Amino acid sequence: MTDPQATHNRPGVLHAISVDVEDWYQSTIDASAPLADTFERNTMRVLEAFAAHGVRGTFFVLGLAAEKAPQVVKRIADAGHEVQSHGYGHRSNFDASEEAVRQDLLRNKALLEDLAGREVYGYRSPCFSVDGRNMWVLDVLAETGHRYDSSIFPVKKARYGIAGYPPEPRIVATPRGHRIVEAPVACFEWLGRRLPVGGGGHFRLWPYWVIRKAWRQIEAAGRPGVVYLHPYEYDPSQMHRYRGQVSLKMRLHQGIGRKGFRRKVDRLLSEFRFGPIKEALADLLKALPK
Repeated sequence: MTDPQATHNRPGVLHAISVDVEDWYQSTIDASAPLADTFERNTMRVLEAFAAHGVRGTFFVLGLAAEKAPQVVKRIADAGHEVQSHGYGHRSNFDASEEAVRQDLLRNKALLEDLAGREVYGYRSPCFSVDGRNMWVLDVLAETGHRYDSSIFPVKKARYGIAGYPPEPRIVATPRGHRIVEAPVACFEWLGRRLPVGGGGHFRLWPYWVIRKAWRQIEAAGRPGVVYLHPYEYDPSQMHRYRGQVSLKMRLHQGIGRKGFRRKVDRLLSEFRFGPIKEALADLLKALPK
């Protein structure tokens, strides 16, 4: 076990670690499906792992998850972690109207604030579904009391992301003139290319020496990096339970690298300083207009 005081006092940039609290099948395969009970157990595994390192993080909680297991939200809050919003139903913003996004945000904000007993003002969209097609989402966030967002993926992918988007957290102006902090997930430069290293399949596939190399580069640049993970990535046997329901290709794509995922996160938390987004971006949040 890492000494929590030693972790807190380690020199270097304070990076941010975040967790998208959701259920794999409902969020990835069928948005209308009920949430499996396993997400609660897996979230407890994440809380235990963070506690072992004396690290607090940001938990972006899906509204459906909060309704199914309100005790999970309370456990997260009681452990001193930051509780923020992942939207209510894990549906892409690319397919939604402005009013639908507004109601989704308000519904989940009220739910989480009631359970956690503190203000909710941060957001990560399902599937990183904010890019050049719908930057108006940032306006809706600002207008519903959100002060930071972590939804823009700074590498262009097939379904989301913006090529060349600034990799550092910063205050951005929205299309309607609001100001909000944007916190992209971590990326780094290698062999002339920008590559993601903040979580998901990229994190599962990279050997740890590449992850360390990336984080040293991020730290040398003096910017906080943002990691994201999911509780189900702490469950390497999960894909076996979906035989007959999900294709082999999907099970391999979503399951590869899970066996060593927790060890990589543990090593990263041991070698670099991590905390919740609100602390890593405290100066930017203070600089927002009141």
